[in-house]
Amino acid sequence: MQADWTKSTTTAAANGTPVESGWFSALMDRAGRALMERPLWFTVIVLLALILLPVAVWLDLRHLSNSALSQQASDLNAMISEIRSYYSRNVIARILANHGKSTPAQNYQEIDGGIPIPATLSIELGSVIGGRGNNIRYRFVSDKVFAGRASHQLDAFESFALESFRKNSKPDHSVTKISGSILRRQIRMAVPVIMGTACVSCHNSHPQSPKRDWKTGDIRGIQSITLEQPIAANILSFKYLLLYLFGAGSVGLTFAALQWRQAVQFSRMNTELEEANSFLASISMKISKYLSPQVYKSIFSGERDAVISTERKKLTIFFSDIKDFTVTSERLQPEELTALLNEYFTEMAKIAHEYGATVDKFIGDAILAFFGDPETRGPRGDAQACLDMAIAMQRRMSQLNRSWRRRGIETPFQSRMGVNTGYCNVGNFGSVDRMDYTIIGAEANLAARLESIADPGGIVMSYETYALVQNSVRARALKPITLKGISREVVPYAVEGIFEDVPPEGSDSIEQKTDRLHLHVDLADLEDIEREQIESALESALNEVRKLSKRNV
Repeated sequence: MQADWTKSTTTAAANGTPVESGWFSALMDRAGRALMERPLWFTVIVLLALILLPVAVWLDLRHLSNSALSQQASDLNAMISEIRSYYSRNVIARILANHGKSTPAQNYQEIDGGIPIPATLSIELGSVIGGRGNNIRYRFVSDKVFAGRASHQLDAFESFALESFRKNSKPDHSVTKISGSILRRQIRMAVPVIMGTACVSCHNSHPQSPKRDWKTGDIRGIQSITLEQPIAANILSFKYLLLYLFGAGSVGLTFAALQWRQAVQFSRMNTELEEANSFLASISMKISKYLSPQVYKSIFSGERDAVISTERKKLTIFFSDIKDFTVTSERLQPEELTALLNEYFTEMAKIAHEYGATVDKFIGDAILAFFGDPETRGPRGDAQACLDMAIAMQRRMSQLNRSWRRRGIETPFQSRMGVNTGYCNVGNFGSVDRMDYTIIGAEANLAARLESIADPGGIVMSYETYALVQNSVRARALKPITLKGISREVVPYAVEGIFEDVPPEGSDSIEQKTDRLHLHVDLADLEDIEREQIESALESALNEVRKLSKRNV
């Protein structure tokens, strides 16, 4: 396993692909395969995450509640102990020391048997509670202090609370302020100290009272309680939630790493696929040059398999070749002949593709094509399309001949065409390693024979084809012919009026063809000397023909 991994990483490095560390790559691959092969595991992990979140919150809330209750119980116990100690020391002990007699006074420490009055008690309890050094502070403050006492320093919160209470003297009224910093929070609560009946009587009669007209319900001062709590002290109270977040974060980071790795792999695969597709597309375009478009389409769309198989179908076969091609090729240089022949095949193939023909092959200067496979319009439609294609090819040949003569070619190509309709075997012929899509049968041979008896620039078809297209074409019957492999005589039909519907190209040329006459006059840019030479040649030829006619008479 280690050797295989080393080999793969070395290959990746040679190709310029970043190589990850071995253990991390193996771990990511194993985890990614596990999740992809067992999607149920991923579902279980998500369900556990959804279930464990409220469980972690509940455990932390329970722990936080237990901690808060424990802290409150501890603070309350300490506070009660301090109050009991204060009461024992400053009340009970002083009464016992004075033989059971007591005198309430604000300066009770200066009087034998003196005990603190409520206001003094509240002030001193604030010192006792705050002196413990915990997070609780208590203050009793008033803006009306007995004579002989230090005035109370009220801060902004206490002044606001006192003013608010005197404007609204409800017993349950309170003022709260929450403040603090990022790491520490503070809450302050102030409640009013309301004068009772006993307090009014005492204060109004006391010689050191700052006010002698107190009434029951007046606001004497306020009681202010301050609680502080550092946020850091509660962090561990959410240990279960933190543990859950850590676990969820680890799973999330792992999943993100897997997704990132898969994204990188998919991107690399997409790049490779795009390169492979581009290569295959270029190859397929090159292969398409060697196949008929219909065959190419049927193979690459999956409609036809590349196996040796044939079937018998009724086809319309087209065969054409160039008359006296050998003679023409002897007069041209090989390069010029190749260019001319390729131009001829290109123009004919365009027309064949336009009419839906399956071009079987180019045989030297000949063209073999057929209609009816792999696509068909039916026997009549295939025959009509084939005939229309042949007529279009002959008309195009007439145009090409004019162009070739202007380029200096003395004897351009003249094609003959034969068309036949009948049953043939069509499909893949050959070996397992190399095969050819073609047709075999006597009907194909008959099309070639019909082409051989056609005039240059003409089209000859069999009776089977003529019977299917006779309503759309004018033709004349020729002498019957026989063919090896066909017992019956075949009556060929020569198509007439091939060039009748062709719109004139203009008055720049004159062309006439018969078996013994081939006249072509290019009138484009004709100069006077050339015109005189043409007239002289035509008059001389006409005189010779007239002399021959007189002799025969």
